[in-house]
Amino acid sequence: MVSVCVKNSLRFSYVLCDSWYTNVDNIKQVLGLKKHLIGAVKFNLEVALSLKDKKAGKFIKLNQLPLELGLIQVYLRQLELPVSLGKDLFINEDGSKGILYLVCTDLTLSFQQITTTYQKRWGVEEYHKSLKQHTAVAKAPVKTSNTQANHLFASICAFIKLERLKISSNMNHFALKAKLYIKATQAAFQQLALFKLNLA
Repeated sequence: MVSVCVKNSLRFSYVLCDSWYTNVDNIKQVLGLKKHLIGAVKFNLEVALSLKDKKAGKFIKLNQLPLELGLIQVYLRQLELPVSLGKDLFINEDGSKGILYLVCTDLTLSFQQITTTYQKRWGVEEYHKSLKQHTAVAKAPVKTSNTQANHLFASICAFIKLERLKISSNMNHFALKAKLYIKATQAAFQQLALFKLNLA
């Protein structure tokens, strides 16, 4: 997908990804396209703290690393260049604390720039979630590429309309959908009551 974006001349500098996609192969692919990657990594990722340690095969897991908040440079297996490694703390909705480890191939970025840039990924997650749950993007019984493209376009148009409603009503997509369902159910019961009157 990143290669297609570059081929289509989309302007971007960073590829943001979760721990599922942050691996050496993807990092090499992104660097080969002259872009940078910022990605979450799992706590059991092994890193070397210097090039000397890497050559000697001395790797340590992130959860065993006495890493404070901020950035250090580390080396990953099978990647020649160093990457920035950052540790961030966050608060979950239930009040519990979590730890987020991020790697970044752009060594010029500060810790604040990395975390701020990575947070922009969440908007994309919300977009995809809303496309699936509110515009039925994956539920079209279509077979040809033309009808699939039409359905995808219609789903994106529906998403844009939901966004406009969200802004004007101060309700999120889930609340809007629930309100529409309630109104539709009420209208259905009213119609049912009319049918019963006509039969009486």
